[in-house]
Amino acid sequence: MEKLFGLIRSIGFRRGPGRVVAGIGGSIAQKFGFNVWLVRLLILVSFLLPVLGLGAYLLVWVVMPWQDGSIPLERALEGRR
Repeated sequence: MEKLFGLIRSIGFRRGPGRVVAGIGGSIAQKFGFNVWLVRLLILVSFLLPVLGLGAYLLVWVVMPWQDGSIPLERALEGRR
């Protein structure tokens, strides 16, 4: 699992301090140079897709690192040991 979490960290996405909900939209906007509100709007529109939009958002939420590099899924799995 360490290789997987290391790979996720190497991609370069980080939740920013200026997040509205989970920091997903801000991180994507920063990485690709898009307007943050446009990305947030597109995420909200994706929620109209029954499972795909919310499911993808939740998946990204558990694997996207915080600014300090910690990943929620990794912390949850470490807590179960």
